[in-house]
Amino acid sequence: MVPFRFYLITDHDNSRHKPPDLLPDLVDAGLRALQVREKGLSPLGQADYASGLLAALGERRKHIRLFLNDRADIALGLGLDGVHLRSDSLPLERHAPVLRNALLYGVSTHSLAGVQAAEAAGADFAVFGPVYATFSKAPYGDPVGVKALEQATGASGLPLFALGGVTPARARECLRAGAHGVATISAIWNAERPLEALEAFEEALGGL
Repeated sequence: MVPFRFYLITDHDNSRHKPPDLLPDLVDAGLRALQVREKGLSPLGQADYASGLLAALGERRKHIRLFLNDRADIALGLGLDGVHLRSDSLPLERHAPVLRNALLYGVSTHSLAGVQAAEAAGADFAVFGPVYATFSKAPYGDPVGVKALEQATGASGLPLFALGGVTPARARECLRAGAHGVATISAIWNAERPLEALEAFEEALGGL
């Protein structure tokens, strides 16, 4: 079983609170999983940014699992815990055994078929969404909705994290629909009081 229920994703350029500054306090408050997703950076830029987060964490590193967007080779080289694959990433089944054996794999999914494909490929978990309407996902179409989340969880044993417009109140609804947990970006990085927001998610989810 995936040992966390709250999956926080970085978006440095669009965040009110910058990840390198806030992350140590979030870990002290109980955050246990972070995906480094900085789409505008080159592979070298991704490596440098992730290295900066590791430096900011210091000894706190042992308390959190870190995933890198798309690049399993860089994740392994930096000693991170896993990689998160986008829909246009190299498919999981084409990753070398040395990578698959060393890393946890998360996969972005948007449909039941996508979830089933991720499960068949051997993913450790999937992020599913967008479940609710959210500004950042509006260009990609309508949200899939809670019903689709419920259908996906009912047809798959893969742990699913609901993404897209998730609030603490909606997190409870996602759990009732069968989600293992939730993933979010702006609900923490753009919150007026991010540590209080994290606490609200912890209460809603019964743990982070």
